[in-house]
Amino acid sequence: MSLLVIGTVAFDAIETPFGKTDKIVGGAASYISLAASYFSKNINLVSVVGDDFSKDFLALLQTQGVNLEGLQIKKGEKSFFWAGKYHNDLNNRDTLDTQLNVLANFNPIVPELYQNCEFLMLGNLMPSLQLNVLAQLKKRPKLIVLDTMNFWMDIALDDLKKVIAQVDVLTINDSEARQLSGEYSLVKAAQKIIAMGPQTLIIKKGEHGALLFNKQEVFFAPALPLEEVFDPTGAGDSFAGGFIGYLAKTKDISADNMKRAIIYGSAMASFTVEKFGTERLIGLTQHDVENRVQQFLDLVQVDITLV
Repeated sequence: MSLLVIGTVAFDAIETPFGKTDKIVGGAASYISLAASYFSKNINLVSVVGDDFSKDFLALLQTQGVNLEGLQIKKGEKSFFWAGKYHNDLNNRDTLDTQLNVLANFNPIVPELYQNCEFLMLGNLMPSLQLNVLAQLKKRPKLIVLDTMNFWMDIALDDLKKVIAQVDVLTINDSEARQLSGEYSLVKAAQKIIAMGPQTLIIKKGEHGALLFNKQEVFFAPALPLEEVFDPTGAGDSFAGGFIGYLAKTKDISADNMKRAIIYGSAMASFTVEKFGTERLIGLTQHDVENRVQQFLDLVQVDITLV
């Protein structure tokens, strides 16, 4: 089934307690597309880069089954760039530099080939651009997933709420859920956010796993304890890519299958943090993915006899 991915393809410069990088490939759509490519080979990308962007990485995306017809390459312009430094706990970071460059005047265009997509992943991006994409689609996808962040809650809340009202699944972290809802209790926060439109809310809690809420139930998936974590950048995007990639592969958007998809999304996120940038998502095998998923299953499976 075809998957349409909207988001940034960019450069990052990252510093963590374990090292630092110069410019490396980043961007929400880069992580989403790579993670999803281990489940679907029919991925259509809409994004923008400058002519300074890595040609090798674009070629890699194509070998992974990512269609680049919707990727705009602006001649004479520079790609979006973000630099950040993580604190010792890796849960907090400081933005050192943000250069919008091509993103400042980005007008996303959904090619005719991308119409009738069955799954849509709206990666972290300006809500006005996400609305633009939704308006271009001639047919509503089978499932629309949105990932966003507190920055847009701060500066573009009205547009963000308009997007939220049109999606099926929203993925945010716990602090963003509290900010969006005005509730400290995540249960109460979920109730308020689901009332805004999405049928399902996924709250990402980093090293503490993820929660899935719908109107009927709550589901929790743990994070995998890792011996080494180098860089959390892109973990949430990789989670989203694994989540929607698995749903697209299985063609099943039931609540039970979304629980399985959370495990696959968590597995892809766990790979990402093991190296800087997108490096760990490149060259994985299906055995690698299935073995990592099995590690998650082993983490939570236990036989209990009620007495």
